[in-house]
Amino acid sequence: MMHEEMKSPAPEGGLLEYSLGEGVRAFTSGRDAVLPCAVITPHQTHSTKVALVDRADITPAELDGVDALVTSLPGLAIGVRTADCIPVLLFDPVRRAVGAVHSGWRGTVEMIAVRTVYAMRAHFGTCPGDLRAEICPGISADSFQVGAEVALAFKQAGFPPEKVWSFRGPKTVDSPAGGHHIDLKECIRHSLEGCGVLSENIHVCCEDTFTDTRFFSARREGISCGRNINAIMLI
Repeated sequence: MMHEEMKSPAPEGGLLEYSLGEGVRAFTSGRDAVLPCAVITPHQTHSTKVALVDRADITPAELDGVDALVTSLPGLAIGVRTADCIPVLLFDPVRRAVGAVHSGWRGTVEMIAVRTVYAMRAHFGTCPGDLRAEICPGISADSFQVGAEVALAFKQAGFPPEKVWSFRGPKTVDSPAGGHHIDLKECIRHSLEGCGVLSENIHVCCEDTFTDTRFFSARREGISCGRNINAIMLI
């Protein structure tokens, strides 16, 4: 059984590895990591587009404007790049398929993780109840201060405010303290459960990329910083 909000082990060699079951490898690379294999990643644009990777020589042009990938090809790592946005890795042990999702606040509002589950169902016959999901390191609710218009977007999208939103008083200059805060990881967990992924099969990493200097953070370092690679591969 998988458990929510558990502290993940310290990365070995800059890699944070996940236990999603037999026949799959999944990891997040920290700032000091050397990738153990080549990883196919899309050119992300905060879209809701999900692409099927059905061959190893897929070109960058085919993955332009894509924010989630799915594949059933063994030995082929797919992944997404993040630096505070929330990465989600999906594994279907029954149909032998995987997915990798980049879920920023816009993608979370538009439920890109759920769209990826549906893409896996369409391409591979995945049953959501069979899926195992890893919500990987990203910005936490404590660090993710947003404007009132962003908070309203989550409410209008149907996320339960009492679970995903908080108002913490006046803003503090150059600090995430105060203002509106959104829990993106909880939003994604809520949306995955809503489409049939079992709660016991969802693991939420508690690492906050904004405060944990093992990982890149665009809010802490600026948008030109490096990116964490979040990858999954059938083996």
